[in-house]
Amino acid sequence: MIFIAGIQPKTKRLDTNPRICPSCGAPAAFLARIDHYLTLFFIPLFPVKRGEPVLICESCGAVASQAGEPLWKGGENRCPRCGESIQEGFLFCPYCGARLR
Repeated sequence: MIFIAGIQPKTKRLDTNPRICPSCGAPAAFLARIDHYLTLFFIPLFPVKRGEPVLICESCGAVASQAGEPLWKGGENRCPRCGESIQEGFLFCPYCGARLR
């Protein structure tokens, strides 16, 4: 019997009111948290690590702290879902599987 298990990030939006993105100025930044879940056959079972709340811009992909201090800017080679550094040419994140722009 083979089991496929691992830990995957999952972004949870904490509010529905858009805020101004400190990077691009668009009203498309939402307060979110990236939690990591233990998965079995790609089904999240229970949370392993709870992330800190951050602002994630849906327009440019920038991530900032709640105070608006940039943690990383959009356009860099980083995954918008998990924030890992990615080489150019990838269509999907090799860490979390998110589709890249």
